[in-house]
Amino acid sequence: MGCTIMMKEKRTVVITGASSGAGRAMATVFAQNGDKLVISSRNLDALTSLAEECELFGAEVLTIEADVSDYKQVINLAAAADNFGPGIDIWINNAGVLAIGEFDVTPMEVSEQVLRTNLLGYMNGAHAVLPYLKKQGSGIIINNISIGGFLPVPYGVAYSASKFGLKGFSAALKTELSRYPNIYICDAFPPFLDTPGIQHAANYTGKSLKPAPPVYDPMRFAQSILKLSKQPKPQTMIGSTSILLRLSYAIFPAITRGIAGAVIRNYLKSAPDIEKTNGNIFSPLPFGNAIHGGWGMPGKPKAHRKYLAGGLLLIAGAVLLMSKSLSQLPKG
Repeated sequence: MGCTIMMKEKRTVVITGASSGAGRAMATVFAQNGDKLVISSRNLDALTSLAEECELFGAEVLTIEADVSDYKQVINLAAAADNFGPGIDIWINNAGVLAIGEFDVTPMEVSEQVLRTNLLGYMNGAHAVLPYLKKQGSGIIINNISIGGFLPVPYGVAYSASKFGLKGFSAALKTELSRYPNIYICDAFPPFLDTPGIQHAANYTGKSLKPAPPVYDPMRFAQSILKLSKQPKPQTMIGSTSILLRLSYAIFPAITRGIAGAVIRNYLKSAPDIEKTNGNIFSPLPFGNAIHGGWGMPGKPKAHRKYLAGGLLLIAGAVLLMSKSLSQLPKG
């Protein structure tokens, strides 16, 4: 259950990975809410343009170039945010990278950097900001984990390792902080988002990639995060697709993994050939700094309900068939 907390007139919100996609969407939504923003990423040019957009809504904005995989840079980010606030009310761990390809084909240094960014980057953020939150006696850390925290991604082994690791990290941290009732750790699990993330991904398949449909509008996701910042709760599933995928893997893990692998392999057979690339794993790219990636249909909140209904019917049918099969087994 969530709880509504007393709100400052202007909260100080730190967003990592803010230069594109979900991070950029969240910055826009929090700016319209009247919050003070500290936006961070490795791409200073993209941050500068985002700051100008947010300032049009009347927001005060501080831009900080930082790589979350480097703990010293995150320490400096937290110190600058606390000074800008003064104090830090909300810290959103959002920066992330993706590498797609067979595990033994993907260079190990690429997989290592995925873990450094996606897992250690979130740990670096929490470690850097917690002393300020404890001193204040209050604050919120929001982790954008994604459905990848529940559903393993074939051909994205390091990505899955990082997302499953984040669940364990967050669960342990919540338990440790139980004596601080006004410090909240909130995990968000959105489905596949319509962002430029897939365009930035390291790709060792040799094939052009696109996200699996349906994709979710990052602006709707950002609105959900704004709501979470006002009514914090430990875990939030965002979108019907994420609920369906989590349920599917919980009930039929082997079948769900098998289907996911088959879908990806089938797609790769017919996808156009491209050169292999390490994408933005080690440095930002000069393109794809918008909110949307152009894969979906923004602003249609009911579009995914048919997938949820269909998926639940499939699960119910599978359970029924399994029950019948079990009932036909010899007794004794």
